[in-house]
Amino acid sequence: MLTTVLSFIVSMSVYILFLFLFLEYTREKQSFYKWFFILALATLPLWFYNLDSWFRWAKSFSVLIPICFVSFVRISNDGSHKDVMMSLKKKWPLWILYLVLNLNILEATMHDFEVGNIFNAICGLILCITIPLPTKHWRIGKNDGKNSFAELIADLPLAWCLLYVTWNAAFVYGENTTFVASSICILIAPEIWMLVKRRTDLWLMGRIYTLAIHILIRASYDIFTPLMDSTLWFNESVLYYWGLVNLILHGGYLIYWALKLMNKPYVIKHSAEAYGY
Repeated sequence: MLTTVLSFIVSMSVYILFLFLFLEYTREKQSFYKWFFILALATLPLWFYNLDSWFRWAKSFSVLIPICFVSFVRISNDGSHKDVMMSLKKKWPLWILYLVLNLNILEATMHDFEVGNIFNAICGLILCITIPLPTKHWRIGKNDGKNSFAELIADLPLAWCLLYVTWNAAFVYGENTTFVASSICILIAPEIWMLVKRRTDLWLMGRIYTLAIHILIRASYDIFTPLMDSTLWFNESVLYYWGLVNLILHGGYLIYWALKLMNKPYVIKHSAEAYGY
């Protein structure tokens, strides 16, 4: 038993460290993130040996193709490509990324409904409803005078990010418990990364890059089952109550979000009156 626990601790810690370093590299090295995921699509023939359901195929395409798009959006906004891909400097690419985030949540939500994980499925819908719109809350970081990392920045509330983590972990627990341990790693790594950077607005970029490398590895070759097989973690009661707790937490957040939204016109009106507008 102790040996098994130590095995999980070591393998998960090493994977989290790898993901953290991967995030650092994809944040700073344009020559790396520019080509890595395009070349990664060349692994497509291997996917036929490792993907066994519509969900896994849909997830692989809906993560790896958009990450290539993210790379070119970042490059077009790095301050050194003034005459290249000018249209990617506008707002519409951020709407595309917003829709992709919704799509990825809805894919998992559909699967939750299919397998009867209803509580967690409703949580997925709540997450989609409460995502801040790109109009004000999403942008590509500009050159700060020293660096031009062109980060994807999204002002997602910390509460939303944490709810996403517990929702996604519960989804994986019900979808394929074998990969729960490795999925926990890709959920924890962005949290650690943004805390180290002291910037919650980097969570989304951390999430999409860790998810992309994880999906690529799973689609190409299964290294996770030999190293951190968590199949025995599954328990039907745990899945049920995890989904129920998630629904309570997400439902509370939805109420908070709705009240804040309804209160916004009141705040704007009275702020304007206070300044004599």
